[in-house]
Amino acid sequence: MSDATILAIDNGTQSVRALLFDLQGNIVAKTQVHLEAYFSEHPGWAEHDPLDYWNAVCTACQRLWAENPAARATVQGVAVTTQRGTMINLGADGQPLRPAITWLDQRRTDTVPPIGAFWRLAFKLAGVSHTINYFRGEAEANWIQAHQPDVWAQTHKYVMLSGYLNHRLCGSFIDSIGSQVGYLPFDYKRLAWAGKKDWKWQALAVKPEWLPELVAPGTRMGRIHAAASAATGIPEGTPLMAAAADKACEVIGAGCQQPHIGCLSYGTTATINTTSAKYLEVTPFIPPYPSAIPGAYSTEVQIFRGYWMVNWFKQQFGHHEQSQSLQTGIAPEVLFDELVSSVPPGSMGLMLQPYWSPGIKIPGPEAKGAIIGFGDVHTRAHVYRAILEGLAYALREGKERIEKRSGVPITELRISGGGSQSDAAMQLTADIFGLPTARPHIYETSGLGAAIDAAVGLGLHPDFDTAVKAMTRMGKTFTPNATHHATYNALYHGVYQKLYGRLQPLYRTIQHITGYPRMP
Repeated sequence: MSDATILAIDNGTQSVRALLFDLQGNIVAKTQVHLEAYFSEHPGWAEHDPLDYWNAVCTACQRLWAENPAARATVQGVAVTTQRGTMINLGADGQPLRPAITWLDQRRTDTVPPIGAFWRLAFKLAGVSHTINYFRGEAEANWIQAHQPDVWAQTHKYVMLSGYLNHRLCGSFIDSIGSQVGYLPFDYKRLAWAGKKDWKWQALAVKPEWLPELVAPGTRMGRIHAAASAATGIPEGTPLMAAAADKACEVIGAGCQQPHIGCLSYGTTATINTTSAKYLEVTPFIPPYPSAIPGAYSTEVQIFRGYWMVNWFKQQFGHHEQSQSLQTGIAPEVLFDELVSSVPPGSMGLMLQPYWSPGIKIPGPEAKGAIIGFGDVHTRAHVYRAILEGLAYALREGKERIEKRSGVPITELRISGGGSQSDAAMQLTADIFGLPTARPHIYETSGLGAAIDAAVGLGLHPDFDTAVKAMTRMGKTFTPNATHHATYNALYHGVYQKLYGRLQPLYRTIQHITGYPRMP
């Protein structure tokens, strides 16, 4: 079966990709359909038409076959990976009742289901009442019940984007355990829907019968049915295999199935992940997410809107490079790398704390971003490098928290996501961490992770270790510069690690005066 391929459908925030992988992890064919990330009827809202996601999947697949007519016959299985935490209400006919609430949505509600006295006391004694209230207020289900009760009354199924696409493809309400990241009654420790007596059923306005069946990554969920085949061009009867959420797939697609390998994702949300066979709460009472490997966990620390800041800078201050790129034909990424390289490590004392969005615990709900150390020598190039360095500092802090909780030193790094295409970002990351830092052999690591899940589930590789070894490998590796690492080490310990503690009282005062960000 040397010509066997896996079709991975990767529905991200900005686009849908249809990717054909061979069993060595090479991309045989690829198409991409761009999306509008969201629309917003009110400030802080971020919604998307679920049918638009499905239509983009159909278009991407049909283009794939049009450009590669012989490829259809090689497909052994299909796997879906999607953005996390995007929720969809479905009626009895399986059709969406309202727009999907995407993971970028910032609405919250104070009208939440009551929690019994026992649990209220337990949370108070454990010191987590604030965290639980945050969870209840952020839950999309609670907002819909409070503000759109007619929609909630008509809801037959309440699913993630992955569950919606799986249903469109095979006709069953089924989803992967590896995709369950969001405000749902999910037991992260048991990797299953919460038990009947779990407090989450009180905290969330969700009924058990509304949720899809869950199966482990690599499990056969069904087969592509006739209607889906007609819409997508995927051969009818092709097995649909369970994968995982995009970040989880990215981890194994980057070859990070061992706990000593850290996977950094320089995407819209910047993250550091390791794969753990044990349940480890890197932040107390904040659970690890399911891994794309059955029975395992991803010890994730995230910087919300992490690499969003890089795109923000390019939009606000990168007009020169964008214009120069059009005139010269040189890729804008190359020009931005030159901008970074024009500034010495440490950005001449300009330091950034990348908390553009509030958190739950680290950072807290009052958190804001900060740039300190401005002088008359600083230019936009210094600001750009300081953004990249600030993100790397924050992720290094995450690495050290993971190591402390796991007891396993992280000795090497792999970086995925859009930011991984920048040599300058890769090198400064290696320098800040003081670790060899590699770029995977392909950019599409989320899709590759989904293909790995499918390949193991179909028996095309005997197990995950074999599949990861066969289908992943490293591209360019960046070795830390000892002199630069010493500079970064001094700034990290002497300045960065002290920033949040020193600025937190001021953030709280700003919040109190301005009302922003809104406190739970």
